[in-house]
Amino acid sequence: MAYQVSETPNRRELDMLLTTGERISMSLMSMALADLGVPAISFTGSQAGVMTDDSHSSARILDVRPIRVREEVDRGRVVVLAGFQGVNAMTREITTLGRGGSDTTAVAMAAALKAEYCEIIKEVDGICSADPHIVPGAKPLRRVDFASLSLRCASSGQRSCIFRSVELAQSQNVPLVLK
Repeated sequence: MAYQVSETPNRRELDMLLTTGERISMSLMSMALADLGVPAISFTGSQAGVMTDDSHSSARILDVRPIRVREEVDRGRVVVLAGFQGVNAMTREITTLGRGGSDTTAVAMAAALKAEYCEIIKEVDGICSADPHIVPGAKPLRRVDFASLSLRCASSGQRSCIFRSVELAQSQNVPLVLK
């Protein structure tokens, strides 16, 4: 849509547009959970305290201040968080994290909440010994250490793991469970 109205869309405006998808998904998910009898509330990245640098479309998370998230979890509500986005504290501008931003948000929030682990469910079967599209005999790996996982992400471009989230999980000592 952006490229239909502009040959070179402004990155700030592109971030504003891109975050609408997460806002729609999170609010619909919260409504569906409520209809199932599960108390839920949705938060944007800024509402959840995801603080970023000012780099539109490829921001990095600088800090997570999950005050409202913790309050709602303590009240017994499921928090549905829009990943992939945050806010720059200085400019108060919404930013997006780029590719893998939702996984990175999940890891950052798990670290901030001191979770036992971060579980990420993907649309792929898992991490394999090689790219199964290229190597027919590639086998799924049950356990992978951070160093090996980082190397696989960086060298193979596997969509099932994004390097920034793996790097963050390692630096924050957050075990990742990929399913």
